Amino acid sequence: MKTFAKTGLVLALSASLFTSCAGGYYMASQPVEPVYVRPAAPYPGAYWVPGEWAWRGGRYVYVNGYYARPRAGRVYVQGYWHPVRRGYAWHRGYWR
Repeated sequence: MKTFAKTGLVLALSASLFTSCAGGYYMASQPVEPVYVRPAAPYPGAYWVPGEWAWRGGRYVYVNGYYARPRAGRVYVQGYWHPVRRGYAWHRGYWR
């Protein structure tokens, strides 16, 4: 029974990892980034994380940027539109 439970747990975790990577979402052309005013920094040394696109409700929506505390020894890599066979796909920004 323990082996069956362990196998089920491994399969469930594996499936959840693959579904989070499944983003087969693409656009025929790159959308135009909306223009908005960046607010003043809430504290000294705050890092502005630029806005990016997110897939919600069957379409890409723009999510405004925000201030975050810098992460020691890391840099933020901004998200970008990557050309794919069917158009363009968004790659999210991340701390490297």
